[in-house]
Amino acid sequence: MTEGFFFQAIIYLLAAVICVPIAKKIGLSSILGYLFAGIIIGPYVLGLIGQEGQDIMHFAEFGVVMMLFLIGLELEPQKFWRMRRFIIGMGSLQVVGTAAVLFMACSLVLRWNWQTTLIIALALTLSSTAIVMQTLSEKGLTKTSMGRSSFAVLLFQDIAVIPILAILPLLAGGEIRNENINQSLISDLAGWLQALIVFGAIGLVYLGGRYFIIPLLHIVAKTRLQELFTASALLLVMGVSFMMQLVGLSPALGAFIAGMVLANSEFKHELEGDIAPFKGLLLGLFFMGVGASINFTLILADPVFIILFCTIFNIIKFFLLLLVGKIYKKSQDQNLLFSFAMSQAGEFGFVILGFAVQLNLMATMLANQMMAVIALSMIGTPFLLLINEYWIAPYFGTRERSNKDKYDDIEENDKNEVIIAGFGNFGSTIGRLLKSNGIPATVLDMDSDRVDSLRKLGFKVYYGDALRLELLKAAGCDDAKLFVAAIDNPRVNLQVVKTIKKHFPHLKILARAKNRSDAFELVGMGISDFYRENLYSAVHLGVEALVEMGHRRYTATRQGQRFIKYDEDATRRLAEKRHDKKALLMGTLQEIEIQEQLIKNDLYTQLGAQDHAWESEDIKREHQSEF
Repeated sequence: MTEGFFFQAIIYLLAAVICVPIAKKIGLSSILGYLFAGIIIGPYVLGLIGQEGQDIMHFAEFGVVMMLFLIGLELEPQKFWRMRRFIIGMGSLQVVGTAAVLFMACSLVLRWNWQTTLIIALALTLSSTAIVMQTLSEKGLTKTSMGRSSFAVLLFQDIAVIPILAILPLLAGGEIRNENINQSLISDLAGWLQALIVFGAIGLVYLGGRYFIIPLLHIVAKTRLQELFTASALLLVMGVSFMMQLVGLSPALGAFIAGMVLANSEFKHELEGDIAPFKGLLLGLFFMGVGASINFTLILADPVFIILFCTIFNIIKFFLLLLVGKIYKKSQDQNLLFSFAMSQAGEFGFVILGFAVQLNLMATMLANQMMAVIALSMIGTPFLLLINEYWIAPYFGTRERSNKDKYDDIEENDKNEVIIAGFGNFGSTIGRLLKSNGIPATVLDMDSDRVDSLRKLGFKVYYGDALRLELLKAAGCDDAKLFVAAIDNPRVNLQVVKTIKKHFPHLKILARAKNRSDAFELVGMGISDFYRENLYSAVHLGVEALVEMGHRRYTATRQGQRFIKYDEDATRRLAEKRHDKKALLMGTLQEIEIQEQLIKNDLYTQLGAQDHAWESEDIKREHQSEF
């Protein structure tokens, strides 16, 4: 009975529901919550899932694939091309440099043969895409200098897995002695033909995305069946990943390419909305699988070797990453974050070590010890980031901007009645408008590079995390009148709004909303003043289109303002249905019909003699008729 599917599912879900909120409550990452949940229910603590923890990993690793697909959706091909210097430069420098230093260190200290040493060095060189990208997302750092560098290096590492796996059979003398090894369909072909097929597969993903997948999604969208669109999104990711696996490529890399191809399509946001819940659930399952797979019996058999090896390996990798960041002129705080976040080993290390065992290139006992090292280093990453955040960054990380404090000191005379959190393109526009009208604002931003650049332009911008209560008090939230939440990351922006509502209820909040879903969340928190990013610019463009098509400017502008008013009213009403997709869809259709009818009625009832008052040509004609 306890081996059934439902029992296992209940155990996983119950462990996650208990451990993750506790981790978040005490200020830890959700990743640690999942990892500890896996450890607790794993075969070496409570033993509730037996050896199934390893079996579930094959299923859970699909969460990493989905994550790469979503990252691809956010990265258009043009942006990817502009990042090529970082991907190839930083990526190759990190992979080759780390592998070389680890190889030399292990060769000097340990008595392994050179093949085993090389395999271990290559396996430990790769970092965990799942842990790093999830951590950056939780902390709202994906769009910072450090976030972009981490992504570039991780992408290169994912690509590097392919040649690493291709090298292993050569180390075995070209003879594969285990018939159970999974090979690709093209592994027996000539090298040049394999390369041709691989590039052909990548080209097929690109052409298929543009000329087959997008038209297919159009057909599915016309059915207006949300569940069918969700099924199509899952089929797309699974299909591309499976095709990449058939030709020996990483499924995650294939999913990333597919996402990048669809980044410019009109279905981008719909695909994100459909895939994100599955990605989150499967990634959580992946982290639990990692926790459950840690062999504590093996660790306790030789704890000194494993813990010491793991510590020294992390130190070596940390300083090499620090050097790479220094070469690419990263600021001190960004470089520390980059090095701590990437200093662990990753999930592809399990694949490389498992493949090496199948090729009889290393002893099973040693491979298991190295797998334990990888798992321990993955668990240690969130703790290292916390250590950096509380004990290292305050004294070393921000020295270029502030000598003593973790964040910039805000002087008493710099406190203003308006506080702006987030000074990207959105927030800086608000700040410039206020400044030009004689209203100073206290600005908080977490991107130190942007802070330094904007200071050189004459803005009063302070480096700081708007989620920190002590920083909000130092910024003057107790005495301020207006708080503008304009952070680029929607999730972080919502958390900041929640913090302000809780601790500074007197503050008037004007909040940025990325899209209608974010607006729904803000309405649910009691925020009546929300501003969707694209609504006003889109309406402004629509007004210009109406003028070009013959409408008078006064009429067109009036209709644009009324459209915004009706749309915001509709958003407040639809927010009550945000948790019911069918009700939300039906409500949206009804609101669109009502909105169109109201605007038509306004057009017919409000037309008057003064409607042309803004038209210069009409004014000129009126003056000419007077003479």
